[in-house]
Amino acid sequence: MTNNDKLQTPATLSDREVEIIELVTVGLTNEEIADRLEISKRTVDNHISNILKKAGTGVDNRVELVRWALQWGKVCLNDINCCALPNRE
Repeated sequence: MTNNDKLQTPATLSDREVEIIELVTVGLTNEEIADRLEISKRTVDNHISNILKKAGTGVDNRVELVRWALQWGKVCLNDINCCALPNRE
């Protein structure tokens, strides 16, 4: 599978998984994400691991995850590729 093939499929992600990806996209470490969301670093590690394993993402690391998320409109970065994200209540 080529890098381009890996980016070809959208995946269904939970609201929390999208939130984690948004924070990865802005460059936060897992520890910083944990602090921001008031959860343990291990929980963040598990979320990221689950996202990477999900069918449809086909990515192996954080860089590919950010590329995938931008391609499929899961996140916005510096007003580039901005999308209407669902409201979190």
